[in-house]
Amino acid sequence: MKKVPMTVEGDKALRAELEELKKVQRPRIIQDIADAREHGDLKENAEYHAAREQQSFCEGRIQEIEGKLADSQVIDVKSIPATGKVIFGTTVTIINVETEEQKTYRIVGDDEADVKLNKISISSPIARALIAKEEGDVVVVRTPGGEVEYEIDKVEHL
Repeated sequence: MKKVPMTVEGDKALRAELEELKKVQRPRIIQDIADAREHGDLKENAEYHAAREQQSFCEGRIQEIEGKLADSQVIDVKSIPATGKVIFGTTVTIINVETEEQKTYRIVGDDEADVKLNKISISSPIARALIAKEEGDVVVVRTPGGEVEYEIDKVEHL
């Protein structure tokens, strides 16, 4: 199976969520189920059914995170020498050739992407156009509104 790239920060965040689910949420839900059972008839016990639903969600999320961590390849971009080439994990400043609007993005794994935080997925059209290019290169990104040309202004290993 193909390994999925993940930043060090993405790995830490998933591991922290997994720890929270296993050590805090899971025991709380088990206690909620035990408390609800004490209230008698389970068929009409809304607290019991709600706790069981929470348990199902929690266990599903634990399995999902464990699967993602097992399939991930953690890449620490800070340990890779900076060459000015765009690679996974780099922070790239691009300038729209037509409007001269400047944007800065960090290229991250699919699960870490958050446009509000300027983190774009490695599989996004912009990231795919930028990968393996260098500072000074002009890339063409196909967008729903047409093709947009960007010049790569700066590549940083942050």
